[in-house]
Amino acid sequence: MTHSSSAQRNKLIRYPSIEADVLFAKEADLIAQVQAGILDQVLLLWQAKSPTLVLPAGKKWPISVELTEALAESGWQLTARKTGGAPVPQLPGIINLSHIYQWPQDTPYDIKSAYLKLCDVLTDFFAQLGVSVEVHDTQGSYCDGQYNLNIAGQKVVGTAQRVLLKKGGGQVILSQACIIIDADVDQIVEPVILCNHICQHDTQIKASVHTPLYDHITERPSVDQLFQRLTSAFLA
Repeated sequence: MTHSSSAQRNKLIRYPSIEADVLFAKEADLIAQVQAGILDQVLLLWQAKSPTLVLPAGKKWPISVELTEALAESGWQLTARKTGGAPVPQLPGIINLSHIYQWPQDTPYDIKSAYLKLCDVLTDFFAQLGVSVEVHDTQGSYCDGQYNLNIAGQKVVGTAQRVLLKKGGGQVILSQACIIIDADVDQIVEPVILCNHICQHDTQIKASVHTPLYDHITERPSVDQLFQRLTSAFLA
């Protein structure tokens, strides 16, 4: 990102505590601004205020009364967004980033290079904290994908991507990452397992294949400090 006080077309927005559905509405508005050419790019950093299970929009994961009530009994809200392939838990202790940007006009879109661009930034973020990560899928993890970031084989980051059309031609990329900082891995898989059961998906989810960042570092940076480190990694 261009780091300049006069760079009005680049936006950095941070929400240390925000309800997930409110965030997704704000994110949709920012995407529309990039699509319209009002903004060149946005880095959106956030953490959910309340435990919320986020479903991918679509018929595969219907928001039913049964699911909503079962999650509510466990202390979880339910919402949906248009990215990701499977349910993702959000709660304090997991931080997120959305990078919304215009894909270069003179370069054909390539999903692998777009994902690796994000993974390289995240790898730098972890390196700043003295942690080494590898990029690969993680069998048994929720919303598994080949561009997960892992510490010693355990998933610490999940990533997702969406490609949208820009007005007047061109493409806009929504690139996302979900980073487990200090959430209890047993707690975060519970709503996913419940959702899989109610929606009759037989994917096996295991808490043990996930790991929080704070299990691997002695210091415990605040959310604001982590947001600053993520921003620095993007500006590098």
